[in-house]
Amino acid sequence: MSKELDQTDCRIVELLDSYGRTSLADIGKNVGLSGPAVGERLRHLQESGYIIGFGARIDLRRFGYTIQALVRIKPRSGQLHIVEKMIAEQPRFMSCDRVTGDDCYVARLLLKEISELDDILLPFHDRAETNTSIVKSSIFEHRLPPLDQP
Repeated sequence: MSKELDQTDCRIVELLDSYGRTSLADIGKNVGLSGPAVGERLRHLQESGYIIGFGARIDLRRFGYTIQALVRIKPRSGQLHIVEKMIAEQPRFMSCDRVTGDDCYVARLLLKEISELDDILLPFHDRAETNTSIVKSSIFEHRLPPLDQP
């Protein structure tokens, strides 16, 4: 069993989440450790599965994706696995969750123009009901929950 996280580990995660390119030395200054000590803690966080990867946050608008839509998808009887595969294979869906309630899936779809919506969703209509909401703005897109350990 891996050791419990302490406040220093949680702070390291928070600092990396806010800016993933922060140097180990700068993190160390913030948490009161040396760069090598931070590196050791970071290695442990990765090996223990608390940190599963690193990546860049990109501005999708710069790539032409100016519209996002939330699509609720309810597969017709016997179509669940086919619809799930269709969702997974459509690269414009940037995320998808299986949910409880009337719908089976809630997915976030990227669009360059609103006219693309029909072309992307039309193949689903023989196999599922869809309900789409266009995202007007986001209050926030990413934030960590409190990482306090008991």
